[in-house]
Amino acid sequence: MVDAVRPEERIAWLREQINLHNYYYYVLDSPRISDAEYDALMRELRELEAEHPELITPDSPTQRVGAAPVEAFGVVEHREPLLSLGNVFNYEELRAWHKRALGLLEGEPFEMVCELKMDGLAVALTYENGLFVTGATRGDGWRGEDVTRNLRTIRSIPLSVPKDTAPPRFEVRGEVYLPKASFRKLNESRAGEGLPLFANPRNAAAGSLRQLDPQVTAKRPLDIFIYALGWAEGRAMPSTHWETLEYLRSLGFKISPYNTRVRTIEEAEEYHRRWEEKRESLPFEVDGVVIKVDRLDFQRRLGAVAREPRWAIAYKFASIQATTVLKDIGINVGRTGSLNPYAILEPVKVGGVTVQHATLHNEDYIREKDLRVGDRVIVQRAGDVIPEIVAAVPDEEHEHRPPFKMPDRCPVCGAEVIRPIGEAMHRCTNMACPAQALERLKHFVSRGAMDIEGVGEKLCTALFERGLVKNVADFYYLTREQLLEVERMGEKSVSNILASIEASKDRPLGRLVFGLGIEHVGSETANLLARRFQTMDRLAQATEAELTAIPSIGPRIAESVLAFFRQKQNLDIIQRLREAGVRMDQGSEGEPQAGSPLAGKTFVLTGKLESLTREEAESRIRSLGGTAASSVSKKTSYVVVGADPGSKLEKARALGIPILTESEFLKLIGGAQG
Repeated sequence: MVDAVRPEERIAWLREQINLHNYYYYVLDSPRISDAEYDALMRELRELEAEHPELITPDSPTQRVGAAPVEAFGVVEHREPLLSLGNVFNYEELRAWHKRALGLLEGEPFEMVCELKMDGLAVALTYENGLFVTGATRGDGWRGEDVTRNLRTIRSIPLSVPKDTAPPRFEVRGEVYLPKASFRKLNESRAGEGLPLFANPRNAAAGSLRQLDPQVTAKRPLDIFIYALGWAEGRAMPSTHWETLEYLRSLGFKISPYNTRVRTIEEAEEYHRRWEEKRESLPFEVDGVVIKVDRLDFQRRLGAVAREPRWAIAYKFASIQATTVLKDIGINVGRTGSLNPYAILEPVKVGGVTVQHATLHNEDYIREKDLRVGDRVIVQRAGDVIPEIVAAVPDEEHEHRPPFKMPDRCPVCGAEVIRPIGEAMHRCTNMACPAQALERLKHFVSRGAMDIEGVGEKLCTALFERGLVKNVADFYYLTREQLLEVERMGEKSVSNILASIEASKDRPLGRLVFGLGIEHVGSETANLLARRFQTMDRLAQATEAELTAIPSIGPRIAESVLAFFRQKQNLDIIQRLREAGVRMDQGSEGEPQAGSPLAGKTFVLTGKLESLTREEAESRIRSLGGTAASSVSKKTSYVVVGADPGSKLEKARALGIPILTESEFLKLIGGAQG
């Protein structure tokens, strides 16, 4: 009998998966699962955390938006967080959202603004004294990438606004997108140049906006719709969202002409129905509508829950579907030995894109949907982007087709395949499997890990097949002569690659730990380990008790770390990395020195602080070794109370948690710094 997975283990797994897919979606602009699957992971995590609030940690995906920014750009701290939106998928869920909002507003009716949900990239634009000064991506909601120079190339963004009617300082928020026609022309041009095509307009917009060279961005016909005022200083603002948008329009900002204001939830439903039918006629991609409470004082009363405002909701459109034939089921072998099945399809157009492959996740997923080679299947691009199989279309021959069975031998090396207890994935047992080794190399050089520019999948494969790179340490022993022997490698590209390899030696420990590919250790966990242990040697000698004492690290992750450092070949690789000059410490990005009175303490802030912003207070807490959480639980050490505190104060009193005034908090952090 298989033991039930413990809540903390399931939560840890869900967080790892969500963080991984946040990284694919927000950082790499290369999503690997459908919106529906992501929503299911997030929903399960929220439900488990609601049942076990003591397991909530400040770095849980439910407490943040998206993934941390890449380091090629400067970082911008958002003064007010760019929150994500909750999703509903049918009219009943929309009515439930409306009913909850009515209840929180004690039955006061409210008007709503309906807007099309653009499928682009959210940005924040800051203006000072009438001039556009800073532009940033959403990033993780609190910190984004500084893409000011690139945003200045978008002609629909005003570089200046009337000083006599605009606030002295303010921020607007918008969605950068690439129109459908421009997307088609861009891909036609790239095809003519032999460049890889963008998968969809959103990826093209994201890739264009995040070019290091603004001249490249300037050649891409990006556009923007402004959808909100972030904050403003020095001038009274309108009292409703609708009037605010009209005011921003008067300043020269591009506001969507498709917005409308409604009085009832039935009218909102009609808006959704109308545009779902007409979506193909729009000049840009949309994946739903956004419905917002109009009165800003009502928005403030409703507030937010963790990463989502209560006063707005995204009502998603049904995904575009098509029917085709499942020709075969292929197997990829991942860097941890996982066997990942995928569908090989008769090519079919779905939402204007030719689909030939779809994810199948694991054997359970295939059995649950009873998918068999030869079946006619319904394919959809969930969120209009990622192909997935919805179901098989019943026919008389279905029962005569053999059910899928995962191979018992690795398709690459022939080693035995096992399915560990409690896991959905089958795994190759051969640590020396060439497929695993190659995937580990690709992971090590990737942007989220050691970020070795110029060493992509093709070069990794070429180096591996020539025997020049067998493990990750070998990258640091490559010579100019060896690289010049590789096909299509010239003097300049070799010089650039060698410089990139040299530069990667100084990455902080967290990136190296992530790059080593320890099973169950994603980028967030790798950074936690690096901040806690500071050096590779200390991490390698960590005990299970030390590992599980770290928030969000459970027994399964701890065992993976311990098992990794028990393997002699892994220690040998680390030693070769050290001898090559690769940095083995976290440096200035680590935790503060031991002895800080905030070390190991969890703080929750409620109300408005006078002397510093919430973001500044939370940053100070973290810099001094504490944790800034968003909700009160038994594990909370202190609740810091400012003006107009919310329900967190009542909960803290009920739980007997110590309460600090702002002045007491300032003394505490002042003493910690002194």
